[in-house]
Amino acid sequence: LNARSIPDTCTLKTMRRGAPAGTLAAAALALNASLWSQQGALGWTPSPYCSLRNIRHAPAPAKHSSYRRTELHLGDFFNFNKSDDTKTDDAKEDAATKEEKDEYVDAAYDESDPVEKIFNFFFGEREEKPMGMDRFGPDRFPEQYPATKTEWADPIPEDTTTDMTTLRPFLKNTNLESRPLRLTYDANKDGWDPISFHSKVDKLGPGIVLCTSKSGDVFGGYNPKGWVGYGEARGSIAAFLFLVGNQYGQTEGAPGLKLQKVGGKGLAQMDNPENGPMFGPDALVVPLEREDPRLARSKLGSYYERMPDGSNSLFGSKGAVQLKEFKVYHGVYEEGEYVPFTDAEPFALY
Repeated sequence: LNARSIPDTCTLKTMRRGAPAGTLAAAALALNASLWSQQGALGWTPSPYCSLRNIRHAPAPAKHSSYRRTELHLGDFFNFNKSDDTKTDDAKEDAATKEEKDEYVDAAYDESDPVEKIFNFFFGEREEKPMGMDRFGPDRFPEQYPATKTEWADPIPEDTTTDMTTLRPFLKNTNLESRPLRLTYDANKDGWDPISFHSKVDKLGPGIVLCTSKSGDVFGGYNPKGWVGYGEARGSIAAFLFLVGNQYGQTEGAPGLKLQKVGGKGLAQMDNPENGPMFGPDALVVPLEREDPRLARSKLGSYYERMPDGSNSLFGSKGAVQLKEFKVYHGVYEEGEYVPFTDAEPFALY
């Protein structure tokens, strides 16, 4: 130990990158105390301001490369006070880490965000599956988000009927997007009454309604939670209504128009055993009443958004229409495959 080489401000290095800050602090205090206790033997008296003020992490030197010490500055979190060389090296290191982990890309995550940097410094880097659980996102859990109105699903080989090819584009970002469909209820064949309806659609998972009015309008709605016939108000922010036809499309080439759920996810579907499908209490209702079983009513605004022109009915200036066809489609599941939403939801928050 050369007494003359000891500066007033000492720096403690560690070859173990990522060592706990408490360990480094303890080592710093011990070294500082040792210097003071040995000042007589060294023939050197430290100044009153001598202390180990800077505790820096240094990476282990790479093979055949020069040793470089990295320092942690406030600027590291906000992308200032860093040299170009440091930024370049950090970028290379981050790219290598990403390639190794093959991390799931989340569009809502920005690693350059200062808050993300601070969080990662204290709690560790972002994991693809924290505690073994998948992260939420519109790609992995699409029905946790409102229905998309600008993207359309591609057809699949199993779409062998006109109805299936009509419905498929509207199922983008739903649990049925790439799943084959099957006709489960046809009022003209199964009966225009609530008992026939629920006997065919209950406990089959998410379903989509397709209606054709006597005037030729084609419309319907997607029910992500399906029906069980227990009198529940089943909620889902991913539910939507739709109108088929290019005249309704907001973008060129769109197959029609979609109206999102509004006011939160509550009351997306009123699942009453004495009625047919009810999207909200009044947005699109096919009550299947004995006196007028082909009636369909619509009043938009409270639970599903209005038409682009501000009108509050799926049927333009009319609040109700008479139906010529009324069908329901569900997804096809393999034997033994889990079918979601086939029972009551007593603990759901609507």
